[in-house]
Amino acid sequence: MRAAGIEGVRRSKKVRTTQPDTGVARHPDLVDRNFTATAPNQLWVTDLTFVATWAGVAYVCFIIDAFSRMIVGWRVASHMRTPMVLDAIEMARWSRGATLPGLGCHSDAGSQFTSVRYGERLAEIDATPSIGSVGDSFDNALAETVNSYYKTELVRGPNHGPWKTIEDLELATLGWVHWHNTERLHDYLDHVPPLEYENTYYTAIGTTDVLVGNR
Repeated sequence: MRAAGIEGVRRSKKVRTTQPDTGVARHPDLVDRNFTATAPNQLWVTDLTFVATWAGVAYVCFIIDAFSRMIVGWRVASHMRTPMVLDAIEMARWSRGATLPGLGCHSDAGSQFTSVRYGERLAEIDATPSIGSVGDSFDNALAETVNSYYKTELVRGPNHGPWKTIEDLELATLGWVHWHNTERLHDYLDHVPPLEYENTYYTAIGTTDVLVGNR
């Protein structure tokens, strides 16, 4: 629609990133749409989204800490198979710790998150998987929200894209994640960035385990 110099935004064709594997048992939903935490590494949420490039569709996986909205792991790839999710978990494990007892990791019911390898990788860090229903964005609302403003701020931003290659998008996503974690102000966090919010928490409980930048 175009009138008086105003042009409407067209929705792109939907690429389905949630492809359930009906033959695999699903982990229970331990979150029940309550995306809150009282400390870091209590609850992570994760999801996949897609971005069109001139070289084809790129798939993006984010892992977000529900306490601070910190993106603790991410991956951009030309496919949405389980290994890309495992790579994001490895990044999260490098940045947050080798073992995290009591951590829950919530996702939708995509086949990547119901795979045996995904469950085994979470078990290696003492994390418990949690899975919502198929096709219900409210069951994974926090991850969906991050995907939404990633696309608004980076993918469809006035000074960004389209990207020629998936590698170009990966580099742009690296910069966006760093900005998101260290500079972006979040209403939920009393208008401070995730890094500052977590450092304030660690200072308040008297620990020296403060974060420096986006490790």
